Amino acid sequence: MPKKKKLNRYQALIEKIFFEHYQDGSDEFGFDREELEKGAVELQFASVKNLGDVPYSFRYRNKLPESMLDTQPDGLEWIIEGAGKGKYKFRLVKKTRIKPREDLITIGIPDATPELIRAYALDDEQALLAIVRYNRLIDTFLALTTYSLQNHLRTTVKDIGQIEIDELYVGLDKRGCHYIIPVQAKGGKDQIGIVQTTQDIKYVEQKFPDMKCRAIAAQFMEENIVALFELTLQDDEIKVVDEKHYKLVNKDDINQDVIRDYR
Repeated sequence: MPKKKKLNRYQALIEKIFFEHYQDGSDEFGFDREELEKGAVELQFASVKNLGDVPYSFRYRNKLPESMLDTQPDGLEWIIEGAGKGKYKFRLVKKTRIKPREDLITIGIPDATPELIRAYALDDEQALLAIVRYNRLIDTFLALTTYSLQNHLRTTVKDIGQIEIDELYVGLDKRGCHYIIPVQAKGGKDQIGIVQTTQDIKYVEQKFPDMKCRAIAAQFMEENIVALFELTLQDDEIKVVDEKHYKLVNKDDINQDVIRDYR
């Protein structure tokens, strides 16, 4: 028998909470911050400074323990959603992972990213957001004029609780219509999932009810390529409205055939 991998503190705590509620056939159930506090004490953890980071980490970064994954029916997966201030819920949803297509053409874009920004970007997400911003990739992708309103926006959404939007843009089209554009950024190994897309769209619906939401996900690929997706929710599933791949290149490497075809 293979040796069972030891759980870290976050995994042990979320596993404990999960099995205190889970029953065969369950597809949704809630828990709250007080249960996290009680569970940490019962597991004799010296301290978990930010208990809200426990469900947050499994919503976006970390894999759930194998014991929990084993309860997932074929084609479904557990997600953790916010359910109000200090409240969360496990919910079974159809497995949805948006990955860049391998058969899409790559579009060359002259690289306008300042070298100083590249030198001091602290992580993949920060670097990706900067590349998208300085190269005006949202403008090119959506055929809008857009402006970055705020990045790493922490706010609250009714019935969800606290959320963080990687970057929020406002946009303008040729007819003068305004758009709100939440952008989520993912490094090469991170996956685009339903939780962040849902909360981004819900935020726009509540905060800007009279404006159209165009939710965007950006993901690093190999060879300095950025994949951009426009996403929407349909029947509680993520759907791709559009996808484009942009490669940042030196001015001398721009494909002259593309320029000639346009002319």
